[in-house]
Amino acid sequence: MPDWTLITLAGVLSILLAAWLLIQIFLKGPSLRSYDQPIPNARTGSRDHASPEHQEVLRLLEQAQTEIRAAPRKQWLETVRKVMARGFVEPSLLASHSGYQIRQVDAGGVAGEWVLVPDADPNRRLLYLHGGSFISGCPHGHRVITTQLARITGASVLALDYRLMPEHTRRDLIADCQTGYRWILDHAPEESAPVQELFVAGDSAGGSLALMLIAWARDAGLRAADGAIALSPSVDMTFSSPTLKSHAQSDWMLGPGLGKFMKIPFSIRLLIFWAINRMMPPNPLLSPIFGDLSGLPPVLIQVSEAEMMLGDARRYVNKARIAGTQAKLETWPDMLHVWHLFEPILPEAREALERIGQFVARCSVK
Repeated sequence: MPDWTLITLAGVLSILLAAWLLIQIFLKGPSLRSYDQPIPNARTGSRDHASPEHQEVLRLLEQAQTEIRAAPRKQWLETVRKVMARGFVEPSLLASHSGYQIRQVDAGGVAGEWVLVPDADPNRRLLYLHGGSFISGCPHGHRVITTQLARITGASVLALDYRLMPEHTRRDLIADCQTGYRWILDHAPEESAPVQELFVAGDSAGGSLALMLIAWARDAGLRAADGAIALSPSVDMTFSSPTLKSHAQSDWMLGPGLGKFMKIPFSIRLLIFWAINRMMPPNPLLSPIFGDLSGLPPVLIQVSEAEMMLGDARRYVNKARIAGTQAKLETWPDMLHVWHLFEPILPEAREALERIGQFVARCSVK
């Protein structure tokens, strides 16, 4: 008679071996450790420590986090989205009689809004992709950033309201961004017209989408952007960067949630993200850093030295430079994740946004 104990054990071992091979070959991706070197002269901020105004920002963040923590479990996502849609501070440039305009638009089937300064150049366009961990966020909640981008660049800014998870898949989000990219190539705020200057920007999850888009556009043979800006982007869905653990305590925004997730064993994290996204974590559509970074437009990445995404930013810039792409990393000390959202309060946010304006000017084709 067969020894069922041995047969069962052999079956379990076979399953474990198959799972290990799946993780090592398909889910883990190649090592990125060689791109962990610090980048000389990356610090751009004029201060060695956060400004006093940063304490007010932390107070506002704590208020928002308290509201989210108080929500019943079934209303957690709804509450997160409400907080993100409201924003942390009012965009000062949308005050009465400022001349700024917000125009709702259908961008090829994807909702969005044009953010326009009084003298916005219809031929210089900027596609903006908001953050929110792919599950929240919207153009309204990011108007502090988009109005400032309109001001410093003079561009017509299109903020895309792409679909969100979990109601939709990650592929749906990606498809919306690709549609928005194609659409802005031929559409200005007032008319259909080919773009003369194009920029792509995004923060956090939106920064990942922006970096994904410029590589996708290259591979699809589309008109390349003249430059890309990523604010505190996540570029690696295998979550292998060392700062994701080392900076969990100093990251006031991401640390409380993402820090807990990082305590899950690495292999289990990969399996979770594979199940959630229905795509292999190293797929360049999910993790831009695993793709070919050659032949891309100039890239500017801004990140805080205190946040968990520092390592992602550093790795991307190092790899892009090795591939021959013009990539620049700018860092600020002590700031929280995407501190640009607090521009009306933070001098560091105003400083960072002015640096973006300078980057766009350097990339201008005029």
